[in-house]
Amino acid sequence: MNGRCMGSADLSVAKILDGLGTRCMGRRVLLYRRVDSTNALARTLAAQGEQEGTLVLADEQTAGRGRLDRRWIAPAGTSLLLSLILRPPVQPEHAQVVTMLAALALRDAILACTGLTARLKWPNDLLLSGRKAGGILTELRVTGAELDYAVVGIGLNVNMPADALPPSFDATSLQQQLGAVVPRVPLLQELLRRIEGRYADLEQGRWPISEWAAALETIGQRVRVNCGTESHVGLAEAVDDSGALHLRLDNGCLLGLAAGDACPATHPDGPPTGGAR
Repeated sequence: MNGRCMGSADLSVAKILDGLGTRCMGRRVLLYRRVDSTNALARTLAAQGEQEGTLVLADEQTAGRGRLDRRWIAPAGTSLLLSLILRPPVQPEHAQVVTMLAALALRDAILACTGLTARLKWPNDLLLSGRKAGGILTELRVTGAELDYAVVGIGLNVNMPADALPPSFDATSLQQQLGAVVPRVPLLQELLRRIEGRYADLEQGRWPISEWAAALETIGQRVRVNCGTESHVGLAEAVDDSGALHLRLDNGCLLGLAAGDACPATHPDGPPTGGAR
């Protein structure tokens, strides 16, 4: 980690706070020019008692990762790379709702700021025109049966040029979709506001499960789900309240999968895309 800084030309703490208008989310901002992983730093801070809503933000990551320890490639100045510290009022087995609300907030912020319509891919990817543009990685600390904190990492390809990633990654960015540069600060502010609104709903007992399920492009598709050394093929029928995917196998059995990597069943292995922090 190279220390806190005022960020690149379009990213600064002062700009983020100016007109943000949230009560909790992003009221404390820790902005770094370069870190290994925003999630790793946020987990350390959360364990030390850092306040809820603290935003850890980096212009560049050197060891960003996603599910299955995949690398997240994001050259300096091209992306939103952030982690939020939350202490949600849910039991550990229901912590997936935090990923759900973050995904929906990200989708809504993109639509509000760019007019682009994003879809979601189970369990934690954001798609534009069928290609991956972002991802979410939620990490928890649990003591006994209680959830101590959740760190929600979000990575979004904002101004990623077409030649920044290998073609095999099957990824895209807001800039590639729009054909124009997207200011990161207004988009980040809108994202924080949307997360705060949905988090308030969660605190009032209004869960985002049905809305998240409706936004999943995966549902209704024949998919291959890779789970470590195992692979399952079938029809993605639904998701349950925990976020698990219900996969109808070819033999008629219904399999519940809590995690995995889903891709169209016609693709042998799935594209080697990255994940969020």
